[in-house]
Amino acid sequence: MKNEAKGFSRIVSAYRFSMQGLKSCYQSEDAFRQEVWLSIILIPSVFWLSDSPIEQVLLILPVVLVLIVEVLNSAIESVVDRIGDEYHVLSGVAKDMGSAAVWLSLMLVVVTWLTILL
Repeated sequence: MKNEAKGFSRIVSAYRFSMQGLKSCYQSEDAFRQEVWLSIILIPSVFWLSDSPIEQVLLILPVVLVLIVEVLNSAIESVVDRIGDEYHVLSGVAKDMGSAAVWLSLMLVVVTWLTILL
């Protein structure tokens, strides 16, 4: 049985692992980097474009969701790639589904922003 951190040290360890995951995703995934930079532009603009705190939340949430989905998609791709380089139908399906999830989250940004701002 491994010795796991408890209490506050567990929170610190979880935070450190999370930051390592974000750093790894940023360094290895072009799409994630592009989405981070897009969010750096979009999120501050929310406070200029929106009329209420509710609109601010509704505009920010889908942008953050894109980042979350991209991290999960990158994790799926990493696991599939670790299994092997040879082609397998299920590996392709898993990667395609992850990509579809990212696309859906991006469409949510577009629809939400157009609906609220227009």
